[in-house]
Amino acid sequence: MKTAHDLVRRAQAQIIEIDIGDAESEIRNADLLLDVREQEEFQAGHLPGAINIPRGLLEFQLSHMAELEARHLRIVVYCKTSGRAALSALTLQEMGYLHVRSLSGGFDNWEATGKAVVRPQPPNFL
Repeated sequence: MKTAHDLVRRAQAQIIEIDIGDAESEIRNADLLLDVREQEEFQAGHLPGAINIPRGLLEFQLSHMAELEARHLRIVVYCKTSGRAALSALTLQEMGYLHVRSLSGGFDNWEATGKAVVRPQPPNFL
């Protein structure tokens, strides 16, 4: 029986992962920065410019978003630590997307290196 980790390792062997040193350049050149974490995770903090489509809805959302139909889009995908992103990147490739990259180490790695994060701002009542 395969575990989640087995599936992630299999996906990682079939996709391109970018390391944190190349991340900003890859993201700058991407057409889409895709956060596949759950909505609550995204709302707590995310990479600037990212859109959120949770992994569990990915195939369905992409199939209904005309602006994301083009298979030549340059996509960078991330999650918390990179497991869901690897699985999502493999799914995107299987759907025919040609230029998919996954952020190695995910959001946690991005944040740990001090890179910019968008966080909700509490209302200022003063």
